[in-house]
Amino acid sequence: MTAAISTLERREARAQRITAASLVTPATLVVALGLLIPIAILFRYSLNDIGPYKQMVDAVTIKSYLRFFADEYYTSVLVRTFRVAVVCTVVCLLLGFPLAYVLARLQSTWKNWLIMLVVLPLFVGNAVRAAGWMALFGSKGVVNATLLGFGVISTPIEIMYTEGAVIIGIIAVNLPFMVLTLQSVIEGIDRAVEEAAFSLGANPAAMFRRVLWPLALPGTLAGTILTFILAMNAYATPVLLGGPRFVMMGPLVYNQFVQQNNWPFGAAISFVLMTATIVLTATANILVQRRYRR
Repeated sequence: MTAAISTLERREARAQRITAASLVTPATLVVALGLLIPIAILFRYSLNDIGPYKQMVDAVTIKSYLRFFADEYYTSVLVRTFRVAVVCTVVCLLLGFPLAYVLARLQSTWKNWLIMLVVLPLFVGNAVRAAGWMALFGSKGVVNATLLGFGVISTPIEIMYTEGAVIIGIIAVNLPFMVLTLQSVIEGIDRAVEEAAFSLGANPAAMFRRVLWPLALPGTLAGTILTFILAMNAYATPVLLGGPRFVMMGPLVYNQFVQQNNWPFGAAISFVLMTATIVLTATANILVQRRYRR
């Protein structure tokens, strides 16, 4: 009898694996055809050379990669992009976690409306939102006009085309993704766990550090990874709010492809950006999981 039950369980497990494989296979094929093949082609382009008339020449060389890392200008752009992405991710986490917690624990009928307010900015394109920040931060914008009107400043301060303006713009774009990711995870944490911590004498800070934060860590990692990747690859916001003086990796790739018509170098920059993003994200993920697994 026991052997028959074991055989039946193995058959059910095998059937579940086959069903799961049949469900995953179509999406895997779509990703492979729509993403991996173009990436492979782009990688092949990065190994080509550029001719005297800016035409791409078939070759197998790492000249474009050497050019990127040998030039201080391009490496400084990569460092700047990383710095902006880290700052935006940290600020999004600090601002998003309290809001996500309130949304997750709210029992009022206003909850759906508040979630809708968080989602609403995603209905507007990044370029449109950046244009709104331009109207706010310009020399004759709302911020400078208000400060001048109250006599706080005598001349307009330079906000546009600075790193601070770019960071604010990217935070505004990425914050909803962080909030929605954290909110869905915190909702899955039983409220009784927090109440048990309080009943055992824990203050709010101790409850957060020893109960809520470890349980919400999967959502925190997902949210930080998502916002970091979006910040590393931002294009419209750095172009509109940073201007030509503040260059990040996304606009740099566009410039090489469209304006310079240098496809090998543009492809090489794309792979440097993609590799840096993947390596940094994976490293942070491993370090954080190892830290909280102890």
